[in-house]
Amino acid sequence: MKRLAGLIAVAVLVAGCGNPLAGGGEGGSNGDIIIGASDVGESLLLAQIYAGALKNAGATNVTVRPPVGSREVVVKALQDKSLSVVPDYSGNLLRYFDKDTQATKPEDVYAQLKAKVPAGFEVLDQAPAEDKDLLVVGKQLADSGVKTFSDLGKRCGELVFGGPGQWSSRWKDKIKTLYGCEFKEIRTTDTGGPVTVAALKSGDVQVADLFSTSSTIAANGFVPLTDDKNMFPAQNIVPLIAKGTLSEQEAAALNRVSAALTTDQLTQLNVEFTEEKRNPLDIAEDFLARNNLKS
Repeated sequence: MKRLAGLIAVAVLVAGCGNPLAGGGEGGSNGDIIIGASDVGESLLLAQIYAGALKNAGATNVTVRPPVGSREVVVKALQDKSLSVVPDYSGNLLRYFDKDTQATKPEDVYAQLKAKVPAGFEVLDQAPAEDKDLLVVGKQLADSGVKTFSDLGKRCGELVFGGPGQWSSRWKDKIKTLYGCEFKEIRTTDTGGPVTVAALKSGDVQVADLFSTSSTIAANGFVPLTDDKNMFPAQNIVPLIAKGTLSEQEAAALNRVSAALTTDQLTQLNVEFTEEKRNPLDIAEDFLARNNLKS
């Protein structure tokens, strides 16, 4: 789902772990624990945190295998147990398994996800940490009284929106129905990345879709709007596993990671990776140490 920074992490992780894309990785069939990730920085960071937590819990057969690709590829890999576990996002994962869901609140999304996950899969505890879509504006527009999506709805006709190519198919009708919002123009920029940030900074767009843990929001003085009718579903971090590939002790180790992971911490992890250019292995080790998750 997200940032181009993940492509940088691939090179770092492959250099640190050998090339995990060169074959092998038979997951649960020979007892190995293979952790997958999508090709975005945040997912790769979470994969390294999961790997460190499992090793600290006594696992000696853990490999991180980035990048895996789309959710369709991930699900297939979990089905055949060439992957054991991946970090995912509760709302998007629920919508993958149940396209008709109307759940938006964290507790409702997670409850439905647990009920809808197919046989052969399991979701562990979700984290308080959430990385979801946000609509953000510049300070001038916020100071003029636009603080919520409802405030925005009254002004949409004079504003240009910038965001991912799938915005119109996913959210154009929804935001009109909930908030009466029809933008003056919808421009495809990128998916929460530098093109979107540059367009909002320059004023080419006045409203943009970014992600809640993005370091660029505070760095540029952007103002997140309150989604007061819950248009965007919750997106809490949740481990999705191939059933039977983790022991109870190993699953408990990942649940302890989830319990410790807050949105503020996830945002800081992204800052360390995207802004400070730290090695993801070091970031993961520091996170585990700070949260008393090291053996």
